[in-house]
Amino acid sequence: MLKINRQTDYAVRVVLALAQGGAGTRLSSAAIQQEMLIPQALMPRIVAQLARTGLVKTFPGRDGGLMLPRPASQITLRDVVEVFEGPILLSECLQAKGEEDCPFRSNCPVRSKWGWVQVAMLREMAAITFESLAQEALGVPVKIPSPSIPF
Repeated sequence: MLKINRQTDYAVRVVLALAQGGAGTRLSSAAIQQEMLIPQALMPRIVAQLARTGLVKTFPGRDGGLMLPRPASQITLRDVVEVFEGPILLSECLQAKGEEDCPFRSNCPVRSKWGWVQVAMLREMAAITFESLAQEALGVPVKIPSPSIPF
């Protein structure tokens, strides 16, 4: 089964909580953890990874907290997922360099389809900004571009 891990889901929730607050909003880790139902044991690890990769900015101390380092319109679902999952690769055959990696590489009708599906998925994930997710969560009507592929 292809699915994101729980930590990735929680990281998406952290960024979403900050995006819902609007530009320049600073929230405490504890407030985000409580609002987004993130286990206390995982929150420091998630915040550290988000901060290390520049997806959140941390402020220590009593009046510290977290905030987005750039507008939510410039942070995508793909950005967060790839930080926690690594590069998204649907099939190892897409990494195959030649016949030594895959004996069917030169005459495989499936490889090109995997590539098409991967490109479509990455494109769609990159089109989903945290600004649009925050607006949708707050009940603001959002014009979401229709997927380039039918479901």
